[in-house]
Amino acid sequence: MRHCFALDLIDDAALIADYEARHAPGAVWPVVLDHIRAQGIESMEIWRTGDRMVMITEVADDYPRAVEAPAEIAEWETLMWRFQRALPHAAPGEKWVPMQRIFEFGDTQ
Repeated sequence: MRHCFALDLIDDAALIADYEARHAPGAVWPVVLDHIRAQGIESMEIWRTGDRMVMITEVADDYPRAVEAPAEIAEWETLMWRFQRALPHAAPGEKWVPMQRIFEFGDTQ
């Protein structure tokens, strides 16, 4: 199953470049990737245009799995908030806001 989420970055070219560098191949902390997998996320992509990001995930049937987050996850999330800003309609403390599919085209119809 696919899930899509949206989040904004602070509109600052230097911060956006730093954020992208921290997500370059091999740059994301291994403990973060392990935690993502443990939750049942099988694949993840983040796309950006300007300061808007979309995250696309493919998840296991039992997603989300209840797993304890290692301490480093809170450290990573705090670091990422340095670059990110919540969408105007996000709930308090909500980062990645789930998106609703409103159109589909393909072989499944």
